[in-house]
Amino acid sequence: MVKEEQRPFGELIPYEEALDLIMENVQTIKRKEKVKVGDSFKRVLAEDVTSEIFVPPFERAAMDGYAVKAEDTFGAEKFDPIKLECIDELHAGDVPRNKIDDGKCIQIATGAPLPEGADAVVKVERTERDEKSGPVNIYKPVHPGENVSPQGEDIEEGELVLKKDKVLTSSKVGALAAMGKEEVEVYEKPIVGIIPTGDEVVPLDQELEPGKIYDVNSYTLSCVVDDNGCEPVSKRVVQDTIEGLKEEIKEEVKKRDMVLFSGGSSVGDKDILIDALASLGEVIFHGVKIKPGKPTLFGIVEDTPVIGMPGYPTSCLNTAQQLIKPALRKMARQPEPPEKRTEAVLQKRITSSLGRRQYMTVRLEGKKAYPVYKQSGAITSMARADGYFMIAENKELVEKGEKVSVVLY
Repeated sequence: MVKEEQRPFGELIPYEEALDLIMENVQTIKRKEKVKVGDSFKRVLAEDVTSEIFVPPFERAAMDGYAVKAEDTFGAEKFDPIKLECIDELHAGDVPRNKIDDGKCIQIATGAPLPEGADAVVKVERTERDEKSGPVNIYKPVHPGENVSPQGEDIEEGELVLKKDKVLTSSKVGALAAMGKEEVEVYEKPIVGIIPTGDEVVPLDQELEPGKIYDVNSYTLSCVVDDNGCEPVSKRVVQDTIEGLKEEIKEEVKKRDMVLFSGGSSVGDKDILIDALASLGEVIFHGVKIKPGKPTLFGIVEDTPVIGMPGYPTSCLNTAQQLIKPALRKMARQPEPPEKRTEAVLQKRITSSLGRRQYMTVRLEGKKAYPVYKQSGAITSMARADGYFMIAENKELVEKGEKVSVVLY
């Protein structure tokens, strides 16, 4: 039996250096496309948006009540009301049929167009009407423009409303709809190829035979890619042959903005991704001072970033969160999201590896943090966690009872 040999890592590089190298070699997307406004949520604008209409497009009632000539209400008092004749009723969406003359008013609903001759609305709470056909008692005067939304109060015709490079939030999508925009120009989503490797890895639609495990990383990586503004494209499992890997790399770099491999990035005899990558392009680093995630591999082939990630699910997902996520957001022109943190008290003593930054997953119960990390191959280490805290490279021990800063998932 031939003994498999392992090839040692070269010099491990610090986390910050690894992240800088990835970010330096990742380009923001320049391709653009038109999408329906209904499909534009969370997309990034590729154009300034100027309104071609007034919003609202007409003067309208800001309150339920009665449209009046303001001067007709002057002198109205609580015990000495002004009486006006009601000549019509307007609801939102109606077109006014009558003009208001002196001594007249029209019942009006919020959002309905202000009829000709009216310049104010008396709130219904300041009025009283004994019967449907009777006069309306006005108990408080209004000034011109009171309780009226003027034409263009929200948006003026010709106004620059949204600037390019902004992410379309729900309110921005609403502004597009208010302006009557059916389509909007956005940047395309960067396409990220996700390729699982390993003779032991099988797809979910295949029966699990002895010695085999299901493909986990394609699904977790797809979630990370999608959540950070990019389009994941998953491939079937590639077996551990250098020719197979080379063919996959050559095919993928022509079509994708980034290629992610899971598995095959370590130093075992069958971890040959580095050989395939080196034969086709440039290996920029192999090995990072983080735990889990040390075997991360990064290179460039035909100007396309190719990243080899650990095969163990926890290592793969942690690497994606710490190193790949910022790169995805840069490619997609997405801003960094605000980090959610909380302080908690560690409920178990933790030992760490000197010289490597370690990410410890924890479950929270109030302000108590319970470590849930098992091993790099256990996806439940993260599935059952509420967040993680970081142990610095120069720290070997975190005592029970120590306060830790937990980054929440």
